[in-house]
Amino acid sequence: MGAFLQVQGVSRHFAIAGRTLTAVDDVSFELDAGRFLSIVGPSGCGKTTLLRMIAGLIERSSGEIVIDGHSVTGPTGGMGIVFQRPVLLTWRSVLSNVLLAEEIRSSVTEETRERARALLRLVGLAGFEDAYPAQLSGGMQHRVALCRALVTDPPLLLMDEPFGALDAITRERMGLLLHDLLSRTPKTVVFVTHGIAEAVFLSHDVIVMSSRPGHVAARFAIDLPARRDLSLLGTPRFATLAQQIREVVLTHSADAEADGGPPVL
Repeated sequence: MGAFLQVQGVSRHFAIAGRTLTAVDDVSFELDAGRFLSIVGPSGCGKTTLLRMIAGLIERSSGEIVIDGHSVTGPTGGMGIVFQRPVLLTWRSVLSNVLLAEEIRSSVTEETRERARALLRLVGLAGFEDAYPAQLSGGMQHRVALCRALVTDPPLLLMDEPFGALDAITRERMGLLLHDLLSRTPKTVVFVTHGIAEAVFLSHDVIVMSSRPGHVAARFAIDLPARRDLSLLGTPRFATLAQQIREVVLTHSADAEADGGPPVL
C-alpha cells in the first residue's frame, strides 16, 4: 500500500504580462497517513500554490497528486482546509459558522451538531456557540475556523499559515491547541508556515522549498518526542533542528534576493 498523499513531479505555470512564470517546479514527495508535514521556504516560493493544488482549488500544469489512491482533479470531500484568515461569516453565529459546509451539503444532523459543540468545548469556546465573529478575539476566530475544518472528521487537513496574523503568545497557544486536538483525533496534515520554530514544534517532517521556481530543497525528519509541550523549545535537539532548517531557508532566501525576488519574512 502506497503513501496516503503522493505529489509526483508537480509544476504550476502562470501567464503574467505576456510571459510565463513558473511558481512550482517538479515537486515530488510522499506523506504517510497520520503524519504532520510542514512546508517552509522564502516568500513567493510557491508554498501556497502547492497547497492549493493539493486541495484541488487550482489546476496543475503537469504532474499528479494522489490522495488515498485517488488522483486529484478538483475540490473533493475528505479534507479540511484552514486559510490564513478565519473567513467567518459575520452574520452567522459561531455554531452556524462551524456547520456551514455541512449545511451547504444538506447533511447537518444532530450528531454533526453535537460534534461541532464538542469541538468548540475542546478549543475552549463552550458558551460562545451563539456569539458572532465580531464579539470574538482574533485567536478565538481562528479556533472557530479550526473547528469548522475538523467537524466532518476529515482524514486530511490542509493549513495555509493559519496562525500567521496572531501575536506570538496566541500563536504558541494555537500550536499547543492544534497538537492536542491531533493527539485525540490523528489526521494527515500539510501545514504551510513561515515560522521555523512552529514547523519544528508541530511536525513529523519539514520540507524546505527553494526560491522561485519552488522545488524541494531539503526534507528533515523531526525526531522529537511524540508528545510535545513548550519546554521542548529550550532543548538542544530542538535548537539544532531549527538552526539546520533556518540555514537552508536563508541560503535560498539569499538566492531569491540575488535574483531580484522577495526576501524571506
